[in-house]
Order: sequence, then structure tokens, then C-alpha cells
Amino acid sequence: MSAIDDLLPAAHEAVDLARDMMRTMRPGVLTAKGDRDMASEVDIAIEQRVRAFLADRTPHVGFLGEEEGARGTSDGLTWSLDPVDGTVNFVHGSPLCAVSLGLIEDGESVLGVIDTPFLGTRFWASPGGGAICDDVPMRVSEVADLSEALCAIGDFAVGLDADEKNRERFAILETLVPRVQRIRMLGTAATDLAWLAAGRLDVLVMMSNKPWDTSAGTAIARTAGAHVVDRDGSAHNVASEATIACAPGLAETLLPLLAARIQ
Repeated sequence: MSAIDDLLPAAHEAVDLARDMMRTMRPGVLTAKGDRDMASEVDIAIEQRVRAFLADRTPHVGFLGEEEGARGTSDGLTWSLDPVDGTVNFVHGSPLCAVSLGLIEDGESVLGVIDTPFLGTRFWASPGGGAICDDVPMRVSEVADLSEALCAIGDFAVGLDADEKNRERFAILETLVPRVQRIRMLGTAATDLAWLAAGRLDVLVMMSNKPWDTSAGTAIARTAGAHVVDRDGSAHNVASEATIACAPGLAETLLPLLAARIQ
């Protein structure tokens, strides 16, 4: 077991706190964050509670939250939290939302815990412990033909330059729709990546990469055997511009198709 694995119990406890708050609190007042984007009172309350807990339990680890940014100092390690991944879903009463807590070491995602409070499922991974779903080891699917692949895509862009960004997304859809079995848009990146790790999805194409959205999920998916890359096919890290993940048997076919449509 490594020093990273030693932090997993604290991560689980922090996510327990967040899960219970999400289950028992109503969204409350919504705070606008831009074009058709918002934070709920629950987002902010969870982030503040988890940040305080982790500052006490792991004072040597920095903290980055979606709602209030970076806090604390770090020796190369940073917690990365999305308190409610899929806030729009949560506000509308959809069960497709998650708590996502990742650990970043020098720009690489190394540990993650994702809980889906309204589906009753938890996913996690650490360097020495493998990728786990509710205490059962998990692996990505063995699908090797795109025609058999269930593919998730990230949300369409909103706000500044949305039209330009979405042209690329539409081009990707035009490429994938006639080739994959089905397309899904869940509205929660953490769940996308966790489900890919568990073999419930075979492909994820998300043309964005916010560390609070993806750090836990990429650690879990990669540990489960997924191929995870940036838009140019290079290895994925927190500085990547996109998050493209798939079962390894699909990479040789999928990545050249996407490269032809991504500028």
C-alpha cells in the first residue's frame, strides 16, 4: 500500500458526508454562474463541509472545489471536488447526479471516489486497491466493435463561443451516430466515467476537462483498464482540453475517426 492508498479512508468519509447532505437537502436558492448554469445551496454547503473535513483530516493536501476554488497549501497533492456533479439534473429531480472527489498528484489523477446518492452506488479506485464498485472489482467492457458500443457524450457548450464549440460537437456526433450502437447524454461527467469503468458504457467523448468533473472519474476509469486521452490522443491529465475514454479494444478504430473531425 502506498501513501496515496492511505488517503482513501478519508476520501470515503468525506464522500459519505456529501452523499448524506445531497440525499436530505433540497436545492434551495440557485446562484447563476453564467449562461444557463447555476450552483445550488447544496453545492455550496457540501463543498464547505467537505473542505473543512479534509483540511482537518489531511492538512498536508491542498483542496480545489468547483464552487469556491482552491484553498490551502499542498506538498504536491490536491483534493478535487465536484460537490454535485450534474447540478441541473439535481435541481430537476433527476437521480443522475453524483459526488465526485479525486486526488491529484503533480497534475495526474491518482485516486477517486464517486457516489451516486439517488442510485445507491459507489465507485472508487486507488493505486494499490484497483477499481471497485460497491466492494466488487470492476473492469471496462471487452467490446471491440463500434457497432456494439454504447457511447456517452458530454454536454453541449453554453455561454461564450458556444456556437463555435458546438460545431465541433455536432461534427463528432455526425461521425459517431451511424457507427455506434447508441448515443447517450447523461449530464454528469463523473457518472459517465464511473459507468465506463464498470462496463456500462463503452465510449465517452467529452470536449472539456475540468478537474473537479474528471479527476476522480479518470483515475477510476484508467485503473479499470480504460484508454483515456486528450483531444490530440496524448495521455490525459488535469491540463488536457478534452476527455476521451473508451474500452481498449475500441481505441484503434475510434481515435482516428475522432481525429478527422477535431480541429
